[in-house]
Amino acid sequence: MAIDTKKSDQVRQIRKLSQWYAYTSIEMHETVGRKAGLSGTDHKYLGFLLQKGEMTAGELGTLTGLTSGAITGIIDRFEKKGLVKRKFTEGDRRRVIIEPDTQKIMDLLAPLYKDYRSESEKLLATYSADEIKVLESYFEKAIAIMKKTTENLQK
Repeated sequence: MAIDTKKSDQVRQIRKLSQWYAYTSIEMHETVGRKAGLSGTDHKYLGFLLQKGEMTAGELGTLTGLTSGAITGIIDRFEKKGLVKRKFTEGDRRRVIIEPDTQKIMDLLAPLYKDYRSESEKLLATYSADEIKVLESYFEKAIAIMKKTTENLQK
């Protein structure tokens, strides 16, 4: 059976573009983080809090894969900037709930993403509904593969 070199080349090109997308994303998020007075990773961890809302320190640790000590440092930095509040649960003061100040986080980050968001929306508007479905499908499946890979590596 002959190898479809055209398809193989296309897959290799998509893989290369995906890697460049990831590298460029890291670079952009590091820059946004610095502009916001955070590290790039800290700024992305705020994204977990924005998407999921309040959660325990342990839940944030599970999402990030970080140790409880590292999570404590992140929460300390966020709290110092007024981006989150610690709340202790009734009956178990060891269990800490992290409550994001969504408005303050958005006020800090939204201006830094304004141009990116606008340009991304313009770009997406150039695609047909069917092309958007292909993009959605790719990202959903790629995310599932990344999550599975992460879970397997954590075992």
